[in-house]
Amino acid sequence: MAKPTPPEDERPRTLASQTLFRGLDIVEAVAAGIDTVPALSAHTGITPSTTHRIASALVHAGYLRFEPRRGYRLGNKLIELGFLAYRQIDLPRVARPTLEALASETQDTVHLAVADGWEVMYLDKLPGQRAVEISSRIGGRKPICVTGVGKALLLDQDEAAWQAQLAHYQSQASSAPIDKATWLARMHDYARLGYAFDLEDDTPQIRCVAAPVYDASQRIVAAISVSSTTKYMSRERMQELVPRVKHAAAQISHQLGWSGHGG
Repeated sequence: MAKPTPPEDERPRTLASQTLFRGLDIVEAVAAGIDTVPALSAHTGITPSTTHRIASALVHAGYLRFEPRRGYRLGNKLIELGFLAYRQIDLPRVARPTLEALASETQDTVHLAVADGWEVMYLDKLPGQRAVEISSRIGGRKPICVTGVGKALLLDQDEAAWQAQLAHYQSQASSAPIDKATWLARMHDYARLGYAFDLEDDTPQIRCVAAPVYDASQRIVAAISVSSTTKYMSRERMQELVPRVKHAAAQISHQLGWSGHGG
């Protein structure tokens, strides 16, 4: 028995959906480095004629571009949309579930911060379950050089940038000198290992473990930390927390489009 013909208003919608998904398949294939019609056709399973037709339409709309002898590349329209999507990301909202899980697991205070010139600015703070008072606050600022999140925010920069940060801090806080050689040696270790510590550098008796958060450009855009007093944050426990804090930072990074490389 023949299948009933779909109503007229459903058929164009089905065809449009198929074309849309085929177009997305072609865009993703080009993003993966496949740049010719035969190769795109083989990869997507779409006939060569249809592949050429859809790819041409995507070029016309700006989602792809075609270069003679080089083939298809992603178009400027995708770059524009990518930046628009990034600007629409609400970082504290995206990060909050991961931060809540980290705070619950560690029972310590958890921070989310971004760099703002010579300072860090705290975007979120989740108080721990211990009787510990941490002086930070949402919207508050502290010097980059002496905070765990601040050091984590610097890990993809070079030594010249680190020295500039330290020199500025020293010029503003002459009462709290930092040994330059020791600080730089620690920064090199932190950059190599992908995390940073605050060893009572900012506030006596307060220590923290921090890790950077990356975005789709593979650059550091934020940092998170777990903080507590020395009573609960021995050197041994700090090392034990490193994998957990780095994992939480990676979870947030992936939500921002980080590919897991370059960090």
